Amino acid sequence: MSDFNTTDFSNPSTFILLGIPGLEAAYIWISIPFCVMYAIAVLGNFTILFIVKREPSLHEPMYYFLCMLAVTDLVMSTSTIPKLLSIFWFNSREISFSACLTQMYFVHSSSAMESGILVAMAFDRYVAICHPLRHSTILTNSIVAKIGLAVVLRSGIFALPYPFLVRQWPYCRTNIIPHSYCAHIAVVKQACGDVHISSYYGLFDIISESGMDMFFIAVSYTQILRAIFRLPTKEARLKTFRTCISHLCAILALYIPDIFSSLVYRFGHNVPQHFLVLFASVYLLVSPVLHPIIYGVRTKQIRARLLQLFTHKET
Repeated sequence: MSDFNTTDFSNPSTFILLGIPGLEAAYIWISIPFCVMYAIAVLGNFTILFIVKREPSLHEPMYYFLCMLAVTDLVMSTSTIPKLLSIFWFNSREISFSACLTQMYFVHSSSAMESGILVAMAFDRYVAICHPLRHSTILTNSIVAKIGLAVVLRSGIFALPYPFLVRQWPYCRTNIIPHSYCAHIAVVKQACGDVHISSYYGLFDIISESGMDMFFIAVSYTQILRAIFRLPTKEARLKTFRTCISHLCAILALYIPDIFSSLVYRFGHNVPQHFLVLFASVYLLVSPVLHPIIYGVRTKQIRARLLQLFTHKET
C-alpha cells in the first residue's frame, strides 16, 4: 500500500501509472488497436531499415534521413507502448522513479529528433529541386552524418532539463499519475511548490525547436515552390512536386497532432481527462505507424524492392 501513499514524501521510489482513467473496463478492447499499431510500427520501420541497407541504389541522403526517422520512430514507440500494454493486460502500473524520468527523456528527445530530421529532409528536397546538379556534392555522406549528429545532440540537450526539473521538485500530493506514460505535464502536476519554471521551459522548448523547425521547413518549401513554378510545363511541375508528397505527408503526421495536443493540454480545461490521455497515447504511435506506410506506398524504389522481396519468396 505504500505505493499509493498520499502523505508527504519528497523523493518517491515509484510512481503509479493509471493508464487511461475512466476507461478501465474497456482496457482489453483498447489494447487491440494499440497492439496492432505498435506491431505495424515495429515491422514497418524495421522493413525500411532492412530495405535501405540491402539495396545499394537507396544509399542516398534522402534514404539515410529516412533510416534516421525509422530509428527515432522505433525509440519513441518502444519507450512507451510496451509499458502501456502491460497496464492494459497485466495491470502492471508501477514504474520506478528513474524509469519514469528515463521514459520522459526519450519521449521528448525522440519527438524533437523527428522534427529535426524532417527539417533535414526538407533541406534535401530543396537541394535536389533547386540545385540538382550540385546535390551529390552538397549532401555528401559526411555532411549527412554531421546533420544527423547535430539533430541528435540538439534533441538530447534540449530534452535534458525535463527529467532534471522533475527530479528537483518535492512530491507531497501523491505518486499516482493519471496518465498512460510519464508525460512531463502529468508528473509535474503531482509536485508541490511553484513549478512554473517547468511550464515555461516546455513552452520555450516548443518555440525554440518545433517553432524554428517549422519556420525552416516553410522557408525550404517556399524556395521549392518558386523553383517548381518556374518549370516550363505542367507535367514537369507535377512530376517534381510529387517527389515532395511523401515528405509533406510526414510533416502533417507529426505537426498536426503535436500542435493539437499542446493546445488542448494548455487551454482545454473542459476536455475530459480520458480523452486527453487517450489522444496523447495515440499520438506517440501516429508518426511511427504512418511514416513507413507513407514512404512504402509513395516511394517507387522502396515499393519495388518490397514487391521484389515478396515475389522472390513466393518463387
